[in-house]
Amino acid sequence: MKNFVAVLVIVAVVLGFSSVFVVKEGQRAIVVQFGKVLRDADTGEATVYAPGLHFKLPFIEDVKRLDARFKTLDGNPDRFVTSEKKDLIVDTYVKWRISDFATYYLSTNGGNQAQAEALLTRRVSSGLRAEFGSRTIKEIVSGERDNLMREALIRGADSAQELGIEVIDVRVMQINLPTEVSQSIFQRMRAERQAVAMEHRSEGREQAEFIRADVDARVTVMLADAERESRQLRGQGDAEAAGIYAGAYSKDPEFFSFIRSLQAYEKSFEAGNDVLVLEPDSDFFKYLNKATAN
Repeated sequence: MKNFVAVLVIVAVVLGFSSVFVVKEGQRAIVVQFGKVLRDADTGEATVYAPGLHFKLPFIEDVKRLDARFKTLDGNPDRFVTSEKKDLIVDTYVKWRISDFATYYLSTNGGNQAQAEALLTRRVSSGLRAEFGSRTIKEIVSGERDNLMREALIRGADSAQELGIEVIDVRVMQINLPTEVSQSIFQRMRAERQAVAMEHRSEGREQAEFIRADVDARVTVMLADAERESRQLRGQGDAEAAGIYAGAYSKDPEFFSFIRSLQAYEKSFEAGNDVLVLEPDSDFFKYLNKATAN
């Protein structure tokens, strides 16, 4: 009897724990019975359990908890083609949440978030391709981005309803050209800059030659003017010196002759090793002979 009571107590405890389930904050739960989502008998809509403590039929009903919070889908950059048949590498992100928990559970293989994001990526990407394909690069980068994201949001939201997902926002974070196109543009810009640089260098060399020639001409003229002035000054000096000599000679010719002879003697015997071959009665020794005679 005691064993029977113990078994009943254990069974009751197990049934009690199996009948109760807890939904945490940020989650919602649906109940599946024999592989089907439990729905309200009157409205036909799936019963969604809010956070808190709830009850279910043990062993018959199975609880599926789903994340009800906002989520961010940030995939890898993808390649899109514009209306000009130009490729662009576009980096986007999507804000989404579950709007219909039963539909989400059934369409994503039991609420598999990875599968849900893969399906959502296809739908949003399809909307973005349609929007990029109807615009040129200039339209996309010059002010059409907001309109493009708005239209992509509408397209993505409409298609995501089939998954039980509400698309909150679609944003284009970055738009780049493909690597090969970027390199081609860079090479073209580099060639253009090099051509401009060569033109500037050529103009600079031309101006340098002009400035150099102008400076050389000015230097030549300045040197010629200086040489002319120096010759004029030298001529004037020689003339003044000759005038002074002439004036001195006219006042005392004998003294002037004596001074000039002394200067000649000084220059002649300056080295000390010079040899002069002259007649003793030469005019060169006139004043020496006078000095000896006296």
